Amino acid sequence: MSQVQPFTIVIQAGGKSSRMGSDKALMPFLGQPLIARQVSRLRKSAGAKPSEFGIAVITNRPEDYAFLEVPLFEDLIPGLGPLGGLFTALHIGEAPVIAVVACDMPFLHPGLLLAQHDILLREGADVVIPRSQDGLEPLHAVYRRSTCLPAVRAALDSGQRKMISWFPAVKVYEMTVEEVAVFDPNGLSFANVNSPDEFRQAEQEATRLES
Repeated sequence: MSQVQPFTIVIQAGGKSSRMGSDKALMPFLGQPLIARQVSRLRKSAGAKPSEFGIAVITNRPEDYAFLEVPLFEDLIPGLGPLGGLFTALHIGEAPVIAVVACDMPFLHPGLLLAQHDILLREGADVVIPRSQDGLEPLHAVYRRSTCLPAVRAALDSGQRKMISWFPAVKVYEMTVEEVAVFDPNGLSFANVNSPDEFRQAEQEATRLES
């Protein structure tokens, strides 16, 4: 029997991409599907050993994502938005700690996720969530499965849909902008792409940074 990995990173790819006009996770970003870039960044993350974490994707069209060769899961309860996706991520993950990221973040930061994981263990927190200039970032956050899963389930059962509506029920550690900057001095970890213009701008920025 294989050993359960202590950390699973789940990429949420269940959105409608209405502003983009097509599935943004599958759009080519510098020559490869955007979500393939994310999987590659996670696998190549500095200091991370393959035995330390697993990668999974939540999508309601698993046949389109089979090329990734990672576990694929559909939403357990369709139509509940990002909070429903978080519930699915916490439910399907066997690891005690689950990181959840959005599929439209070209610059998601594996080192930051690993740091969030370490903070959660060190502080005895249930959630480690970064704060950016735009507010809290629940789709680049780390969650303790045993405590967060029942709290999210209770929130959904009571009709709540906001991603952080259930936070009062658990212990939350908010990373400050300054703490995040130690790992992400460019401030791009949480940048997402919702339109063709944003997609092109992100490609230009990635070319500049990675050339």
